[in-house]
Amino acid sequence: MTEGPWLVVGLGNPGAEYAGNRHNVGAMVLDELARRAGVVFGSGGGMLSRRPRAAVAEARIGVLPGGAPGPRVVLAKPSTFMNVSGGPVAALAQYHDVPAERVVMVHDDLDIPFGDIRLKVGGGEGGHNGLRDTTKALGTKDYVRVRVGVGRPPGRMEAADYVLRDFSATERKDLGWLVDAAADAVEMVVTEGLVKAQLKYHTKA
Repeated sequence: MTEGPWLVVGLGNPGAEYAGNRHNVGAMVLDELARRAGVVFGSGGGMLSRRPRAAVAEARIGVLPGGAPGPRVVLAKPSTFMNVSGGPVAALAQYHDVPAERVVMVHDDLDIPFGDIRLKVGGGEGGHNGLRDTTKALGTKDYVRVRVGVGRPPGRMEAADYVLRDFSATERKDLGWLVDAAADAVEMVVTEGLVKAQLKYHTKA
């Protein structure tokens, strides 16, 4: 699990007005991973004309068996709007020579109850435009998804309106825990593999 870097991407929309939205929980998880690693997001280094539109930090995350530092990881938060996330993701994967199977996308998921986390490789995008654009840009669906549950909208509220609203006051009481757990899930994927992470996060305590 230690050969070559991973690319971990947290999806969201840029700007302070979106920062607390349900749609930005992926970016919140990346902030937590950067905090744990003691790194600060920058503009992508010396990528010149191929520099992606993203905030980027390089780090080692997690701890390998025996206590060694975890794998090298490129942490990224696209600075584009959600619907056009794929370009920055593909540019970073190409620049850092990261194959699709080592790309981890962290994102909100309406089909999962708030507080739950699920992980998978491939499959459909579930109407998530950020994932749809990433699949198109990478040319494959076969990347890892860390799906952070935000639940379904109440009543007849449109899904787009729901994800572009901040978490409720009740949800915010548990949001820190959820972000922390999702960051743990990312670390487990890159240090112990997807299957072990699924066994932990798909099993009710």
